[in-house]
Amino acid sequence: MLIVIALLYPDPSTTWPGMRSLALLLFLFAALTDWLDGWLARKFGQVSEFGKFMDALADKVLTMGMFVSLLSLGALEKWTLFLILMILSREFLITGLRLVVAAKGRTLAAEKAGKIKTVVQLLCISLILGQLSLEADGVRFLDIEVNAQVIVVLRWAGKLSLIFATVLTVVSGIMYLTKYWKYFLDE
Repeated sequence: MLIVIALLYPDPSTTWPGMRSLALLLFLFAALTDWLDGWLARKFGQVSEFGKFMDALADKVLTMGMFVSLLSLGALEKWTLFLILMILSREFLITGLRLVVAAKGRTLAAEKAGKIKTVVQLLCISLILGQLSLEADGVRFLDIEVNAQVIVVLRWAGKLSLIFATVLTVVSGIMYLTKYWKYFLDE
C-alpha cells in the first residue's frame, strides 16, 4: 500500500508518465492477491485463527489507508470526509470487538456482509484510482474526448460506490455488533 501511495503523491505533470497507472495496477494486484490468499487457505485447509484475524486487519489497513490518502490528495471531495469517518469508525469498532474476543481466546471470522463490504470498498478505490490514472495518462492511450467521458463516468461511479460502500459498511457493522455484542458485555 505504501508504494501505491508513494506513486500517487508526486504531481503527475512533473514526474515520469505512468506513475498513477502503475499505482492502479499495484493496488489491483494487492486486492487480488488478498483474495487469492484467502481462497488458497480455504481450498487447502490452511485456515488459522491468526490468519482470520490478520486477513481482516490487512483489509482494513489497505482500504482505510487508501481512503485517507485519496482524501488528503484531494482525489475525494471534502464532503466525503463524513463518509470516510463513518467507515473508519465502523472498522475501529469491529476491530476493537475482535480484540476483546481474542483476549478471551476466541476469533471472530469475517461475516459475508463484511466481505461484500470490503469488495465494494476495493471497487470504489479502484474506480477512483482509474479516474486518477486516466486524468494523468489517459490521453496517451485514448482519444481526448473519449478519455474525458470515461473520466466523468469513473468520477460518478467512484462517488456512488463510496456512498454505497458507506451504507454497506454501516449496515454490516450493525449486523456484526448485534450478533457479537455479548462479548463486550460478558465479564
